[in-house]
Amino acid sequence: MLITHDTRCALDTVVDLVNTAPEDDSAPDGLPDVAALESFVHSHQVSEVGVLTEFDLSAVRRLRGRFAAVFAAPEARAAAKLINELVAAAGTTPRLTDHDGYDWHVHYFAPGASITDHLAADCGMALAFFVVAGERERLRRCEAPDCRHAFVDLSRNRSRRYCDSRTCGNRLHVAAYRARRKEAAG
Repeated sequence: MLITHDTRCALDTVVDLVNTAPEDDSAPDGLPDVAALESFVHSHQVSEVGVLTEFDLSAVRRLRGRFAAVFAAPEARAAAKLINELVAAAGTTPRLTDHDGYDWHVHYFAPGASITDHLAADCGMALAFFVVAGERERLRRCEAPDCRHAFVDLSRNRSRRYCDSRTCGNRLHVAAYRARRKEAAG
């Protein structure tokens, strides 16, 4: 599956957005205030964003939950329904652009769109490409018992199980190794 630069950026953005949600009631929100949302927008180089407000923060948090539901969808039809609702509500308006030194690519949000509509349109379409390509199963949640972060499995054989093999994967492998050694020691 060919993934263009703008699609990859949108995928990274939607994954990071979903992962800002607190995993439980005791965990902090990764988007606690407007300044954090501004930082998120800046770090993901989301273009054409105006002044952000508390209203935007609240709307993006609601959108985050809707994107999380796409990752949790049990099958492609359910994911497609959720994605269709997201991009329709955003008033998707495809247009070609070549800004900031990037070659021609497509933006799906209307000029002057809110940050929520911007993210819903561009990130929703990036997720839609996976459903269309028959690759929805690549939209995953980490299999580590103490982590449920979202990620997109871009491995060749679709075998990635953890959001980060250096942390979650390694931690589980070390725990399994220690359990085997303990059992062998008797």
